[in-house]
Amino acid sequence: MNELKNLQATGLTTLGQALRTSFDLLNLNRLVSGIDNYGQGRNPFFLEPSVIITISDGSKMTNNGGVQEELHLPLNSPLPGSELTKEPFRWDQRLFALVLRLPGASSLEAEQLGSVPSDESAVTQMCEVTGGRSYCVRTQRMLNQCLESLVQKVQSGVVINFEKTGPDPVPVGEDCIVEPPRATSSFTPQAWHSCHKLIYVRPNPKTGVPLGHWPIPECFWPDQNSPTLPPRTAHPVVRFSCGECEPMVIDKLPFDKYELEPSPLTQYILERKSPLTCWQVFVSSSGKYSDLGHPFGYLKASTTLTCVNLFVMPYNYPVLLPQLDDLFKVHKLKPNLKWRQTFENYLKTMPPYYLLPLKKALRMMGAPSLIGDNSIDCGLSYSVISYLKKLSQQAKIESDRIIASVGKKTPQEVGIKVKNQSSVLSLAHRRDFKQLLQGITGEAPLRPMELSMKEFAGFQIAILSKDVKPQTYRNAYDIPRRSLLDQLTRMRSNLLKRTQKLIRGQDEDYLHSIPVAQMGNYQEYLKLLPSPLREIDPDQPKRLHTFGNPFKQDKKGMMIDEADEFVAGPQNKFKRPGESNTPASLKRRRSMSPLLRRPPTPPIINHIGGKGPPSSPGAPPQPSPVKPVTVHKDYDRLFRLLEDIEGPLEIQRNFIQNTIKEAARFKRRVLIQQLERVLEDVISRSLSPQINHVNSR
Repeated sequence: MNELKNLQATGLTTLGQALRTSFDLLNLNRLVSGIDNYGQGRNPFFLEPSVIITISDGSKMTNNGGVQEELHLPLNSPLPGSELTKEPFRWDQRLFALVLRLPGASSLEAEQLGSVPSDESAVTQMCEVTGGRSYCVRTQRMLNQCLESLVQKVQSGVVINFEKTGPDPVPVGEDCIVEPPRATSSFTPQAWHSCHKLIYVRPNPKTGVPLGHWPIPECFWPDQNSPTLPPRTAHPVVRFSCGECEPMVIDKLPFDKYELEPSPLTQYILERKSPLTCWQVFVSSSGKYSDLGHPFGYLKASTTLTCVNLFVMPYNYPVLLPQLDDLFKVHKLKPNLKWRQTFENYLKTMPPYYLLPLKKALRMMGAPSLIGDNSIDCGLSYSVISYLKKLSQQAKIESDRIIASVGKKTPQEVGIKVKNQSSVLSLAHRRDFKQLLQGITGEAPLRPMELSMKEFAGFQIAILSKDVKPQTYRNAYDIPRRSLLDQLTRMRSNLLKRTQKLIRGQDEDYLHSIPVAQMGNYQEYLKLLPSPLREIDPDQPKRLHTFGNPFKQDKKGMMIDEADEFVAGPQNKFKRPGESNTPASLKRRRSMSPLLRRPPTPPIINHIGGKGPPSSPGAPPQPSPVKPVTVHKDYDRLFRLLEDIEGPLEIQRNFIQNTIKEAARFKRRVLIQQLERVLEDVISRSLSPQINHVNSR
């Protein structure tokens, strides 16, 4: 997808060359796999269905020679083996075009419902030749309708030219009664006489791959003495005879069945309402002794009259099927000499590439070995077979090269080299080059001598590179033409400004002009920053960068939410009446961050068992909560402020707890430990009067 996004429309309308390149890429893999089966029949079940969609505005085609009225595809192709097919496409490749003719202003007329018409541009003829079509899109609704139609067109199948041969069939009435012939001539062209349509090749529901047995014959008889193959057309021309025949089939004989795409031909056959008869199909020049060839199948309407199917049978099946029927029913799989002679005569009239599928079919039917292994021959010369193998190897190498090149950027040229027209040394090699340069620039008088200013050995013309950041304040040639006025305004404001807030050559727009693809590249930004100052506390864990989240911290360190849990820890050490250590509190204390953990200290209880007097309202004020402890020199001022706190012990305890929270937020571990000792002293003094009062009773 990134490669598609990087595509840019530049240059002339070379649609023909683009289509030729697309077809060549599709055909490259066909040579590797050999599914075209040149010279050995066309197998509909060997296919790679492809749909090419072009999006155009329907305007004229342009090239270096001018404006073209028609679409022309280049005849010469670098693809090896392209001369074996007359057209650049194959029978399972179709072209569709979306011609966007959306108006600039919405039309006031009511939009007409119905199918989307074809366009009248030059690409329409190319679409129809491949079996596709074009769409003339004028509204948004028509575009959505076209997309739905394209989805339905994605079908597995091949395109075939069906042409009528011989006279028209006898008309049939509504009750299937033969009507007398009409006065109209049978040679009057009708729409169903020639159809260029698709036959659906359904995949096997079990394997998901189309299966088949019999090919469609070639339009020539293979010659073992011919050094080359005649080129074939992309779409085979299948001729059908309108003579009423009875469909033939015998038990266990495999046959292929393909459904025809709806067309005037299928409509005409279905309107006759004769599902018990069929029309035989031929390929011209496929036989050895006849121009029309022998039938290889037939067209027949389905019994429900919903579609028309093409049945592909063995070549000249009207002769073969009765022989095979006699082999099973009369001879009981033990043929006599006469039957073998008749079978040998049939094999001579059959193209040699039918021998292998016929042998497989006889094996499936359980017949004895009637075709020897030595007699199976494809009918091609040694030079043709070698050439086809060589094509497959060359195509494999080219395919690997193209696959490896996908996603790789082509190396861009540094510059355009200027070729020397003569062997004379350049001016840079002359001893008086400096004097010549001063004369050219006007610093010194130009000496009267012959100068060749057109010769520059090794000179290169620079090419605009997208990777190089333009310097619009230093190089005027980096400014696009459409931005000249805007850049002039920026330069004027940069020149006349009084404050030196920004570096000269930049402004606020320039500083924040970063491509979207580079906005998240924070690591490169960190490399340009100066090294940060060291932490005050060397034991403090290193803080991660907060790009995108100012509260982002290391998972191994302390989380902000755990500070509250830490503060609640010392209060739970001294059990009060009615309190107990719940599993939830123990679990919370066990999961505390290692930063806030400290070794357990024994509880401090003063005057246990003593008889001191209880506190009274007239007692003197409580002493300072902070006892003389070893204080870190950086926190001396903080503890002096805590010593000045006066009031009840509850207020003093709240002050210390809030200070611990702030210390935890800034991850001051030493300060937290010292404040914990102060908090323990405050809590112990608040509990000691209660203990003394109980003991005095």
